[in-house]
Amino acid sequence: MVQARKDGESFSYSRFQGQGQRSDFWTYNGDRFTDHSRCFQELPIETCSICIILSNRWFCVESGSADNPSVLLVHGFPSQAYSYRKVLPVLSKKYHAIAFDWIGFGFSDKPQPGYGFDYTLGEYVSSFESLINGLLLDKVSLVVQGYFAPVVVKYASEHPEKINHLVLLNPPLTAKHANLPSSLSIFSNFLLGEIFSQDPLRASDKALTSAGPYKMKEDDAMIYRRPYLTSGSSGFALNAISRAMKKDLKNYVEEMRRILSDKNWEVPTTVCWGQRDRWLSYDGVDSFVKDSNIQMVELPMAGHHVQEDRGEELGQIIYDIIGKKIRF
Repeated sequence: MVQARKDGESFSYSRFQGQGQRSDFWTYNGDRFTDHSRCFQELPIETCSICIILSNRWFCVESGSADNPSVLLVHGFPSQAYSYRKVLPVLSKKYHAIAFDWIGFGFSDKPQPGYGFDYTLGEYVSSFESLINGLLLDKVSLVVQGYFAPVVVKYASEHPEKINHLVLLNPPLTAKHANLPSSLSIFSNFLLGEIFSQDPLRASDKALTSAGPYKMKEDDAMIYRRPYLTSGSSGFALNAISRAMKKDLKNYVEEMRRILSDKNWEVPTTVCWGQRDRWLSYDGVDSFVKDSNIQMVELPMAGHHVQEDRGEELGQIIYDIIGKKIRF
């Protein structure tokens, strides 16, 4: 049994139904609490909740009946579960759709680096496994965007029996993709990184909009800024994640390429690619897909953050893809 840490910041915009302050309660691993977060109050989302996994609080959003096949929506770097706000209602017609904020992002916990979580990609693989177990998902389809794709693919390779389908949204698939773009790598800089990661506009708005051709609406931008406006821990986490990505990403991309190109790879896998991605070049992606046992869907009008740019369209694509591949 662990006590919730009294950081008091990550959830300053959240309310727990029938509970007092979160830090006043003892919690068990696997506990879940209903949350009414302001960022989702205008959307057709049935449940927002906080799930306690290994003493960390994960912000989760669910839509659709829990009796239906589960689809777990995994945001990229840097982003939030909020990016799937247009995808969730589409999937909820037939699936139990769940989006969550990674540790260090959005409205999930952001522990100080060096105190139980160092934000390495290996730790993210382990924590992802713990989250799936905590959510009691026996079989699930996984949708993952961007630079967290190698983490999820590694998990899928270790637990293929739990995966119905794997959908990768603009993943780093080629050797050229193993380096972060300048708008993200700046956060790993020894001096500037610590400064820029505390700037809400640079850490959220610029980092997100530089990846594609579209501007973000102010109401949406405020949701992404909010964690950086309410706590310095968001910036410290961003700095730590950027450094870990800079160190580990190349090896994880190479391992993901090896896994997906293996002729024995049996997990049904589809790559959805936004053709207006300004971070990851399409060069080499098509040839890699053709040489591997995976499918490709192209979205001509989307950038790197496909779910942000073309949410409803992507939702229908995912709906159709996994509908044909569910394994019972």
